[in-house]
Amino acid sequence: MRILVDGDGAAGRDIIEKVARHYCLDLLIFCDINHAIFSDYAEVKIVDSGFQSVDIILINNAQKGDIVVTQDYGVAAMSLAKKGFAISPSGYIYDEENIDRLLMERHIKAKIRRAGGKTTNAKKRTENDDMRLERNLSKLVESSLEDK
Repeated sequence: MRILVDGDGAAGRDIIEKVARHYCLDLLIFCDINHAIFSDYAEVKIVDSGFQSVDIILINNAQKGDIVVTQDYGVAAMSLAKKGFAISPSGYIYDEENIDRLLMERHIKAKIRRAGGKTTNAKKRTENDDMRLERNLSKLVESSLEDK
């Protein structure tokens, strides 16, 4: 099991690194050349910029049992399809029960925006998001380790 992070826009990297260190897990952060990410623990994979370049390379590297941290529902869905796990940077666990609804909501919001409408903006990150991320990421790791 490894933790793979969609580093373009993923907040909470310090918390993710803390959890990876605690459980002695490999941590890979994927970002494009326009984002300078440094870590003394994680392996940072820098890819060319381009439409969804980070997403494609991250998913191509994901394996069964890996945990993917992403705010992109499509990346989360592909991780689940590979029999991995997915969690948002705010600590919400994506699973087979909620991913279809989230993808449909994303589709509907995109249609509204294309028609000239407005949708709600993302909320500012809170301390509760940090606590939820640490708690739920640790929970995913522990439940995965118990299944082995």
